[in-house]
This record gives sequence, C-alpha cells and structure tokens, in this order.
Amino acid sequence: MTDLADLLTTLHPLEAKVLRALAGTDAAAGEARIAELAAIQESQARMASQWLLAKAAVEVASEDSTPFVALDETGQQFAKDAIPELAIRRKLEQGPAAMADLGDAKDLSAAIGALKKQKLITVAQGKFTLVAKADWSAIEADQQLVTKLATGERFFESDLGAREWKRATDLAGKPGKASLGIRRGEQKRRTLQLTALGRDLAAKAGDVADEVSQLTPEMLRDGSWRNVKFRAYNLQIPPPRSTGGRRHPYREFLDAVRRKLISFGFEEMRGSIVESEFWNNDALFMPQFHPARAIHDVYFVEGMPRAKDLPEPAASNVAAAHENGGATGSIGWRYPFDRDATRRLILRSQGTALSARQLGKNPNIPGKYFAIARCFRFDDVDATHAPDFFQIEGIVLGEEVHLRHLLGLMKLFGLEIARAEEMYFTPGYFPFTEPSVEAHMRHPKIGWMELGGGGIFRPEVTKPFGIDVPVIAWGLGLDRMAMVALGIDDIRDLFSPDLDFLRSRKSPILG
Repeated sequence: MTDLADLLTTLHPLEAKVLRALAGTDAAAGEARIAELAAIQESQARMASQWLLAKAAVEVASEDSTPFVALDETGQQFAKDAIPELAIRRKLEQGPAAMADLGDAKDLSAAIGALKKQKLITVAQGKFTLVAKADWSAIEADQQLVTKLATGERFFESDLGAREWKRATDLAGKPGKASLGIRRGEQKRRTLQLTALGRDLAAKAGDVADEVSQLTPEMLRDGSWRNVKFRAYNLQIPPPRSTGGRRHPYREFLDAVRRKLISFGFEEMRGSIVESEFWNNDALFMPQFHPARAIHDVYFVEGMPRAKDLPEPAASNVAAAHENGGATGSIGWRYPFDRDATRRLILRSQGTALSARQLGKNPNIPGKYFAIARCFRFDDVDATHAPDFFQIEGIVLGEEVHLRHLLGLMKLFGLEIARAEEMYFTPGYFPFTEPSVEAHMRHPKIGWMELGGGGIFRPEVTKPFGIDVPVIAWGLGLDRMAMVALGIDDIRDLFSPDLDFLRSRKSPILG
C-alpha cells in the first residue's frame, strides 16, 4: 500500500485545493462546482481531478452526457460584427443593392433566402430592397443570442432561457440554413467524491495548496523566498519526452521504395490521377461490359467529361482488338466497341493504366519501369481496405523475360521491402495478363493478406502499340506492404493524426 507520507510529498497544490474543496462539502460535486469552491479555473479542476483519480484519492459518483451549444470561429465573428441578416439590412438601408453590392459576408445566400422567406426584403430587376415597416425582432433576437453565446466557452440548457435554448439548438447544424456559427455538442459531466484515502489526504494536506513550485527572479530581488514554502522535488516523475521533427513514416516508406527501385535500374512512370477509360481499361483489354467497370467500382468525374483525343493508330488498334482481335491473333471479345465511352474520364482505379501509357510511348527494349500510383476504387473501409490506396506498378520488357522473373520480383517486394516472413503464390485471372498469379503474404497479427497480382501481358495489350516482345507486369498494394513494414495492424493508421503513434513507428530501412 502506498505510504500516506509519500503521497503527500507528491501532492500538487491544485490537487490539495481540490481535496480541501471536496472535504468541505457533504455531497459529491461536479468539476465546475469544485473549481468554484477551490477558487481555481474549471480546466485546472478537471486536470487535478484526473490526477487524483489515478491516485485513487477520489472516485466518480455519477457521470452523464449533457448537450451544449457554442460558437465556432464564424459565430465569434458574427458576434463581433453582425449576423449576415443584419449586415444585409445595413447595406440596404442605404438604398436598393444587387447581390454583388452586398459584400462577401459569410452565409450571404442563406441569409438572403431567409429574409425573403420572412418577407423582410424583396427583389426586383436584380436588386434587393427592404420591406417598409417590417418586423425585424426575430432577427435582432438572433443577434442578441449570438452576442450572448460569445461571452462563454459553451452553454448548457440551464444557462439559457427555454426560448433561447430552443432557438440555439434549432440553428445548430441545420444544413442549408444560416446556422450563425452556432454548433451543437455533448459534454460528459461527472461528479466526484472523496475515497477513504482522499479523506486522509485532505485532513493532512495542510498548506500544500500554498506551496510555491518555482523560484523567480522577483523572489530573489525582494527576499520573499525566505518566507515561502517550496514544493519538494519528486525525482520519480519522468521528464517530458523531447522529440524532433521527422517525415511521416508512410512518406519515408514510399521514398525508400522509390530509391530501391531506382537503384535497381528502373525508370519511374508518372501520370494524372484523372484518367480516360481508354488507358485505365480499354488499352488493357478489359471489355466494356466487365463488372469492375460498373459505377459501384470506379469513380466517374462529375458531368462525364471526355478526353479530347486519343493516340492513333493505337486507339483504332485497341478497338479492333476488342471487336475481333485485330492483328493480335485473337478473336477479341466480339462486341461493338464504344468509341465515345472510351474517352470518359474517371479517377484512376489501377496503376496498370500508367504501364499501358508507357507501352504507347515507344519504350526501351529491353527496359524496366515502375510507378507509385495513387488509385481510387469503391470499397468498404476496414482494417485492410480503403477507397483510395497506393499501388506499386511495374513492367519489364525483353526477349528473354518470363514468368520466373516475375515471381522473383514479386517475392523481392514481399520479403525485402514489405519485410514479410512468409509468402505464397496462386494462379489468378486478369483480363490483360496470361498466365496470371496472385501473391499473398502473412501479416504478423492479421494473418494472410493478398499482396497483389501480376502476369505476362497478352498480345491484345502489347501488339496494338507495336510491342512484340514479352512484357511482365505487376501491381501490388503498397499500403498493405507498409502495414507489415511499419508494424501497423489497421490500414487506416497509415494516415493517423496521432503524433505519439506516428513518432513510435520505426523508420523503414531498405538500403
């Protein structure tokens, strides 16, 4: 059991004040009441109460969640100047004005709509005019409410009149209306009471609350340090951790992967995340009726804009490959190719679109290329899935390349870059490769995860661009590789805002 004398030496003055405040009341008290009794700020009372809870000197008697309203930054500005409706009235008091003359007040459109609905203004020939002798009392009451809310951090129902509370909660969070910068929230409120240990501490805390924790130059000059009691040092308390700046661990990982591939002699491919269906799908021999091209898997650009032009004769060669095989030696998919749909713009759903573009740029033979591509695909978010993700994509062209080269490269990614301890391959299917394989790796905690796929590009993909040598291709999930390399159990943690979590991630050293 912790010695009472030891606890007293570690007691902070704020803790002593909270203990004395609770000892002076017969019932449990909330942190606001404790702050009032102890003559300290409520935030200090919350902090000291948390320390005392950890020491088992106090315990929670009750806890509930209470709604409140408060002003955001916009609301604070409205309290300082005027809510949009009154700002508009000031302008129109000088005479009729067009929308452009009313300034750039926040929520201007919503305010105008509200004023028209309440018949406080009218519009004619593009100009707004005040309605004579209109009743602005409700608008003025809103201004008074906003001004009142600016006087405190947050207001509970008990802090406002019934009419004010209803109006504030009605305004807060109403979509499409002028909320006046009022937001709604909930605060957990609790009452605390002393434990037996806390009562003993309160009885013996004495003048701990009046101890001084810092020797100041003023004390030395006027000699007042002789008449104060200094708080004892607690050498058992660990010092605050000092951390330097560093790159985001996932950024470090991506940069390390890029350096690794460049050191292997690969050239980097780059491209826009907005891509045409031609490069994202059609050039990869994915039929236009393929289920992966449904609206539920691919994000289309709003308004369905089209790419301005496509390269010829490659575009015609790709269309022929779909319809009848063209000059590829295939019979194709045997359907009428839609030359307009192929120009629709979408968010890139696979990094392989960059490989297709590279085939159309007269690539080096032999040659090897890679891309770190951000891709977008509709998916339910969980520990291993996200609707946007990074993919490591690459191709190798050459007379002598074959499937064993591909398996070796994919194994390199899994074991050397992701730092997985176990991998295996299974046969796979992709419309643009034959043969095709899928790679799987074991996450230490989650278990087996699909790493990605690869294969040898079909002639229907390479021949429309005049490529007559074998091309091995792969597309692997970098986010999942980073999960293993960085020791992360949830893919969402790659983008965590928790600085302590990010600082604890090891840096990937890939050589």
